[in-house]
Amino acid sequence: MAAVPRANVPRMSRIGHAEVARVAALARLALSEAEIDGMAHDLEQILAHVASLDALDTRDVPPTLHGFDLPTPLRPDRPAPPLDPELAVANAPARQGTAFLVPKVLEEEG
Repeated sequence: MAAVPRANVPRMSRIGHAEVARVAALARLALSEAEIDGMAHDLEQILAHVASLDALDTRDVPPTLHGFDLPTPLRPDRPAPPLDPELAVANAPARQGTAFLVPKVLEEEG
């Protein structure tokens, strides 16, 4: 599998300032002008790398999940005593008894 020289790599469409600004707004990211320009440059480099990978001849390469066999060791599923509730909330930033207190995220209906 030989790499194709960069001159033969097809150019993907350029990602510009406006596209990055639009995606940042959709993702509700507050990016400065310099950050948007930097992100556009980084994304352009990523797409160029993907294009160079796409140019490789992989017809004779079998699809693989990993480059080597990766066993997945499993332990037996055995019941165990539960964690002591006091110990579970010992380092919680906010608690009520043995319950974790979290900020309200949904408004109640009605």
